[in-house]
Amino acid sequence: MMNMVALMGRLTYEPELRTTPSGVSVLRFQIACDRSYQKSGTERQADFIDCVAWRQTADFISRYFHKGSMIAVEGSIQTQNYTDKNGNQRKSVEVVANNVNFCGSRNEGGAAPAQAFEQPAPSYASAQSSDFEEIVDDDDDLPF
Repeated sequence: MMNMVALMGRLTYEPELRTTPSGVSVLRFQIACDRSYQKSGTERQADFIDCVAWRQTADFISRYFHKGSMIAVEGSIQTQNYTDKNGNQRKSVEVVANNVNFCGSRNEGGAAPAQAFEQPAPSYASAQSSDFEEIVDDDDDLPF
């Protein structure tokens, strides 16, 4: 069986790090993910997805991400059935974040402070078009 989720979106509110009574870091957050399909003449739709991160992942998000930050989340879906205070049966669905990454530029909405990433910029030699040999892909004689 497989339960894998990959999401990319923006944080909808400022993440708040909490600690369980046993001292484990936990952080609940929500990301807005734009839908890929848009009917002509309508506004783009988004899905708002609840997520939770534990331990070092929670600490990392709390330190480097803020409301509006673009984030990539890798994890799994977790569901829970419960009874609300009115006695109604409910189901919650959330993504348990196992791995998160930065995406977008540093200066993009709510990105982490630049000093957290300061590294010398790599230098690349410029290439002239004459430096490359043209490759011709001739697959005409292949049977498929």
